[in-house]
Amino acid sequence: MKYIWERKKWFDFEYDETALLKPLSQLRVLEGKLLGRVASLDIKLETEAQADILVEETVRTAEIEGQKLDREAVRSSVALKLGLPRGIGVHDRNIDGLVDVLLDAVRFHEKPLTLERLNGWQAALFPSGYSGLRKIKTGKLRGKEPMQVVSGSIGREKVHFEAIPGERLHEEMRLFLKWWETSRGSLDGMLRAAAAHLRFVTIHPYEDGNGRLARALTDMALAQDEKLKVRYYSVSSQIMRARNEYYQILEDVQRGRVSATEWYLWFIKCVFASINHSEDSIANVFRRVEFWNQHAAAQLNARQKKIISRVLEAGPGNFTGGLSTRKYVSIAKTSRATAFREIADLLDKKILRQLPGKGRSVHYDLIWPRKNEE
Repeated sequence: MKYIWERKKWFDFEYDETALLKPLSQLRVLEGKLLGRVASLDIKLETEAQADILVEETVRTAEIEGQKLDREAVRSSVALKLGLPRGIGVHDRNIDGLVDVLLDAVRFHEKPLTLERLNGWQAALFPSGYSGLRKIKTGKLRGKEPMQVVSGSIGREKVHFEAIPGERLHEEMRLFLKWWETSRGSLDGMLRAAAAHLRFVTIHPYEDGNGRLARALTDMALAQDEKLKVRYYSVSSQIMRARNEYYQILEDVQRGRVSATEWYLWFIKCVFASINHSEDSIANVFRRVEFWNQHAAAQLNARQKKIISRVLEAGPGNFTGGLSTRKYVSIAKTSRATAFREIADLLDKKILRQLPGKGRSVHYDLIWPRKNEE
């Protein structure tokens, strides 16, 4: 047999429970600490944290598939949907669709998962009916033609995986949706999220968008497990950081080279790293709110607020190369003379400070709040 779906009841993933016990317990402790911390957030901080995670999840789940999204457009879409004041700027229907899917999966995680709902999600990812320049089926399962995951140039293609034949799709999806409902409470929620991800991408029910939908289902399963309508860590962000490992472990399991235990272990490690990384994001939310509180009385124009927001979102020391006059001009879409004048104003208001350097090497940074976020 070439692929696991050729086996009878292939979706009954066998795993070594003993091998998972310790890493799963460690993950649950870390998860508990995070959820305990965010439980103290007020509504403003909670919405800011949700926005940060949703922007990151949207950008990274698309990037995993090789799609580069404009982060400013993503931020604009997320802000509009969460009722935040920054919801202006670039508009992109494809981005709106992806954000809608991710929000629907988490906010309404208790709603039944049906084929109609999944079809709607997939259609939302491709509002024009095209994936790039290629016309695809949207809002319906793929056809009976073979579906392969291929890499490499023309004439040197490498087939990593071939999905379940089209004539089996309706039955496989019926079984998947039934399992989705019956597995709650009978399987550890973290392992259920991992199993749902693996099973869905193995079925590969749509012509395109399967990876993004699998990760949306992962978020939905985790939201059901945590009983929260907000995500505080981005699994897709960590998958992107380890994208080669992600594709390799999926291929190894789908081809039967390793057992599902290895996938579960990889997934647990992935979520563990996601939660650790989210601590930085949440700390940054506290810093941003504290910063704006300190400068609530400052008279700033829209360009200055945009620049400050960019640096705040990056976090201390993370704004690549530091803020320069040239970057100010580029981001604010203004003249060099205006940039000089507005930077000088921010220096006078003790919002920016000049870093060591002269001439073209002059850079600036925010005067960050001195506050212990712990």
